[in-house]
Amino acid sequence: MSEPAADFSPDKGAAPDVEMDEWLRVNPLTMMVHMARMLASAIIPAIAVLYGAASSEPDSEGLAAIAPWFVPLFGAILGFNLLAAWVSWYRLRYRVGDTDVRLEQGVISRSARSVPYERIQDVSLEQKLIPRLLGLVEVKFETGAGGKEELKLSYVSEAEGEKLRETVRALVDGETAAPAAGVSASTGASPGDMAAEPAGQTLFAMDTKRLFLFGLFNFSLVVFAVLLGALQQLEFLLPFDAWDYIADIFRDDRIAEAGELMNGYSTFAQILAILYAIGAVVVVGMASGVVRTFVRDWEFRLERTAKGFRRRRGLLTKTDVVMPVHRVQALVVSTGWLRRRFGWHGLSFISLAQDSGGANHDVAPFAQMEEIAPIAHEAGFSLPDERADWRRASADYYFDRAVLQALIPATAGLVLLVLGHAIVAVLLFALAGLLAFGEYYMWRFVRHALDPQQVLSRRGWLAPRDIIASRVKLHSVEISQHPLARWRGYCTLRFGLAGGRLAFPGLSLDDAREMRRAALDSIAAVDFAKLPR
Repeated sequence: MSEPAADFSPDKGAAPDVEMDEWLRVNPLTMMVHMARMLASAIIPAIAVLYGAASSEPDSEGLAAIAPWFVPLFGAILGFNLLAAWVSWYRLRYRVGDTDVRLEQGVISRSARSVPYERIQDVSLEQKLIPRLLGLVEVKFETGAGGKEELKLSYVSEAEGEKLRETVRALVDGETAAPAAGVSASTGASPGDMAAEPAGQTLFAMDTKRLFLFGLFNFSLVVFAVLLGALQQLEFLLPFDAWDYIADIFRDDRIAEAGELMNGYSTFAQILAILYAIGAVVVVGMASGVVRTFVRDWEFRLERTAKGFRRRRGLLTKTDVVMPVHRVQALVVSTGWLRRRFGWHGLSFISLAQDSGGANHDVAPFAQMEEIAPIAHEAGFSLPDERADWRRASADYYFDRAVLQALIPATAGLVLLVLGHAIVAVLLFALAGLLAFGEYYMWRFVRHALDPQQVLSRRGWLAPRDIIASRVKLHSVEISQHPLARWRGYCTLRFGLAGGRLAFPGLSLDDAREMRRAALDSIAAVDFAKLPR
């Protein structure tokens, strides 16, 4: 396994603490981050202006004409960005109060946002590349509202971010909070000395070999999309029109000549050429997947600490997320059609908080089942097995789905057959039969179960996906029927979770009522007011 990822908090630096309810500013180095972003967005328009000015003059005079304007233009852009960054930094302040966290920002249009502690589900730290180089972190206060963070603070020092996280967590849990993070950044003092998040038991980690293997399974052709996007954005820098050049290739005789050349080869050579082209695409896709995996999951480490599950990962953007155990609402065990053959699966948590735009926390994205089982046990869950009382959905439900899926292509095929288009009609009939058979085949791989502690759902044939929810953490049970379902005698059973819903469509009414009765017995036995937040 790889070495533990470095903590966000530094080892040194001391400054006096401040009292609660005092307004603070973010770190002055935040201006450097804003400037870098503004310059990155302004550099392409500046190049376009200079290039346009140069191309409007004769070639011999173009560069000489724009040379005197380069330094003033660059200085003006730099000065404007510096002023905008300073104003943005100066007009942003935050406060950790007794009941909420408050953020005020804006120059012309002033905005103020506050998040009460009872709504905060977690506080996470994130470092993108430029802030990481400057020793800064972004603090995210996560509420689980629509899968988006309610408030984020950009940027504070690493130690100040860690201190702020611990202070807010203590207030959320109703504990006596330590004083909030260091002194106002405008004074230039460094953040207060503080202890890092305590190290805990390592539950799962991925070394370089595991990351490389994971990347091979994450086949991706996103590199082609990136190249096409770059070509579209930077086309003006090329000495020719790239799209006209590509169109000319398809308009002229070069493709025909290439085809004639291929026809002149032997069958064996033609097969080799096709295999070479396919192999090149596969290699590019695998390489792209490996790069994406290393960038996202570098130094991936999941630990069990006194605060809960702590997950750290990232090469360019580093994230540090801690999730209390009692906020884990459900588990998702997934796999892929290929990685499943080698025994690789992924484990993620469903919780109230979000993780960089998603509702699920990846805690073991590439692991064997024997590595996933201890993590599930620490979260208070057990993995399902074949001894569970697995049940299928109603056969009538999937029969109706098969009929509805096949109805449109079958009707279209019948019309075309009457009009004399027999070949197309036969193809549509075949499509209708394939869709109908697919529904029947999927019915065999959709199952659900209810054990004394959990609700289980399993879906998928090539890539099965298990959802495991605790009966104690269910909030509601609902049975719904549309008109066709009422006539045919099946329904949809929905369990309400704090992090979303778990639905079992197509159950027989007797089966759904039995599961609802058992689940309601579990819900009624829990005093939710006494559960940890």
